[in-house]
Amino acid sequence: MQVVVHGSELSAATAAAALSMVGHQVYWWPHPAQPWNVLAETDWIRNEPGLYHQLTQSIANGSLTLCESSKSLPSANVYWLAVSADQRNDADHWVEQTLGREPHDFVLVNNSTFPIGHTEVLETLLRKERQIAVALPDMLEEGRAMATFTRPDSWIMGSEDDWATRQIGELLRAFNRRENNVRLMPRRAAELTKLAVIGMLATRVSYMNELASLADSLGVDIELVRQAMGSDRRIGREYLYPGCGFGGPSFARNLYRLSSIRAREGQHNGLLEQVVQVNEQKQEELFRKLWQYYDGNLEGRTVAVWGAAFKPGTARIAHAPVLRLLDALWAQGIHVKLHDPAALPAIEHYYGQHPLLTLAGTAQSACENVDALLLVTEWKEYWNPDWRRLSTLMTTPLILDGRNIYDPSFVAQHGFYYRGIGRSANPAERTADDDR
Repeated sequence: MQVVVHGSELSAATAAAALSMVGHQVYWWPHPAQPWNVLAETDWIRNEPGLYHQLTQSIANGSLTLCESSKSLPSANVYWLAVSADQRNDADHWVEQTLGREPHDFVLVNNSTFPIGHTEVLETLLRKERQIAVALPDMLEEGRAMATFTRPDSWIMGSEDDWATRQIGELLRAFNRRENNVRLMPRRAAELTKLAVIGMLATRVSYMNELASLADSLGVDIELVRQAMGSDRRIGREYLYPGCGFGGPSFARNLYRLSSIRAREGQHNGLLEQVVQVNEQKQEELFRKLWQYYDGNLEGRTVAVWGAAFKPGTARIAHAPVLRLLDALWAQGIHVKLHDPAALPAIEHYYGQHPLLTLAGTAQSACENVDALLLVTEWKEYWNPDWRRLSTLMTTPLILDGRNIYDPSFVAQHGFYYRGIGRSANPAERTADDDR
């Protein structure tokens, strides 16, 4: 098939890479605000596993052609629209003024997160009977975008037209061979499903964070509770990990969008508002544990922070928990030595030369002469540090584990005071006075 992909989002780049690797002739037109020469240098596209390699390979073998403007686009069987929510007006203009004047039959795939019902709006901008708009919500997981596109759990397709449904079925056939993973439904249902999934996942995480707070107050290890809950087949194990908050450009934005839908209709949505509130509170959880340990005497201290990206496998920090944490630390005059395998350029761009921020080249160098180590993002390289070496570097052996990746008793055996999310520290509680 001839496929035109428009947009500069992760979903656009992934669609261009994946579709071009299975025989489709793909023409990718990034949004003018972020042309390819800009995208190619961004950390998030280079750090997304397999994405940049596949893009450059497809460009080299000719299955993917980069286009600088809409004027260079060919007539296509499928137009794949994957722009950001704030570029909706640009998308509408392109569909109406360019695609709406095309004389041939085609399918327009709305892969953008627009307001519910907007796929139908896009179709009204087209003119021929077989110029059909379908909804194919972006369900990618950042950090494994290529894997979730090429080996999806399911495709959520919103289509009420049999011909358009067959065209998209053929477009995705290479990624849907083992079993039919396409969940066909009306367009508005597909658009709502995407937001509903985000809301459910966020609710599970926030519920576990609430349980972790309760476990803290009761002296219960939340890890034991989590494992037992996950073994119940009615619940399952996914998204049951308490932590210091979730983030990300899509997750947070879509959760707020879902929460605001009923608000615009004059209806109160207490559950989702609570989910958002719990997440905001958890993003400062490590700061509160640090405050508690030092009894509020924080000014002039130095801490190490491991992890800035909103999740492992990406370089992006949009809505990341580390942002709220840093603001809380700096408000108390705390110097932060920050390490992240991929996101340091994004942090530097976001904060510039902040006087209380040092970007560390290695995880160990971040821990030199610090009063605590705060783990925020669970990159694999942080899972098994050299505890003996770490104990010689740190001024105070305080570990605040925001992702519960460490074994509290094992860490305590190496002389550290450990606090996780809903996980008690050591058999004998220590305080800052013990280290002075």
